[in-house]
Amino acid sequence: MALDPEDLYEVDSDVPDLGGAVLLHYFDGFMDAGSAGKLVAEHLLNSSEHRVIARFDVDRLIDYRSRRPTMTYSIDHWEAYDAPELVVHLLHDADGVPFLLLTGPEPDHDWERFCAAVRSLVERWDVRLTTGFHGIPMGAPHTRPLGVTAHATRDDLVGEHRPLPNRMQVPGSVAGLLEFRFGEWGHDASGFAAHVPHYLADSTYPSAALHLLEAIAEATGLNLPDGDLREASQEAEAEIARQVAGSEKVADVVRALEQQYDTFMEASSKESLLAESVEHMPTAEELGSQFERFLAEQNGGDTPER
Repeated sequence: MALDPEDLYEVDSDVPDLGGAVLLHYFDGFMDAGSAGKLVAEHLLNSSEHRVIARFDVDRLIDYRSRRPTMTYSIDHWEAYDAPELVVHLLHDADGVPFLLLTGPEPDHDWERFCAAVRSLVERWDVRLTTGFHGIPMGAPHTRPLGVTAHATRDDLVGEHRPLPNRMQVPGSVAGLLEFRFGEWGHDASGFAAHVPHYLADSTYPSAALHLLEAIAEATGLNLPDGDLREASQEAEAEIARQVAGSEKVADVVRALEQQYDTFMEASSKESLLAESVEHMPTAEELGSQFERFLAEQNGGDTPER
């Protein structure tokens, strides 16, 4: 018996006309090197007034035992419970244009039903574009221009970003399935993955988040202020430079990556590492293995099955 996807969420009774709005989404739990996607989501919520207009039933979607919510115990009683939330926020950009942000823990169950539920909201509100974002580890130095990989349900949604010339198999995600299904359903959807130097993948890296924010703004036409992220990026870069200067081992790694990057750039005469000629590109196997290693580290060392 098929279950109604609309049973997965509740919608606010007072939602304005959102025809032509953009829905951004970030799900906590999948790969997010440098916490790039998380930083963007937090920045958007901190830089604009917002309210929740739809709330998903996390009891049906989340495995609490795999990601146990935090509870606070005080002396002789339980004081607080940090309940997980998977919600759609209504925000406005600097020009007052409304847009949506779907964020919360990545569902553990009912992926197909969840995607269908998001589709029903997109059609209900006449959303024109759905866009996801996160960070991926990459063998590039922080001292060179960061890249962003773009993908979409239509070629013209990718914009000026050069796609990877390889095919690869990587662990799936709700964000990836959402974009894939939206393409099948005839809805515009896209995604951005900021390149994070692999040695910074487990750190908080605002520079990657800043690049994501700029890519999102360019693709959606939203006027998204970046002041706080830019300031955090400058502070982080200064701290990274200090730590590199204090460790010859780390400095050697950075110099080796710089030499590799510069050699690729000289050979290709192009603007970014992922705009290189195909022979200089990481293979699909190399990138897939790097993704799996990163996920294994996040999951306590268990490498996901291919």
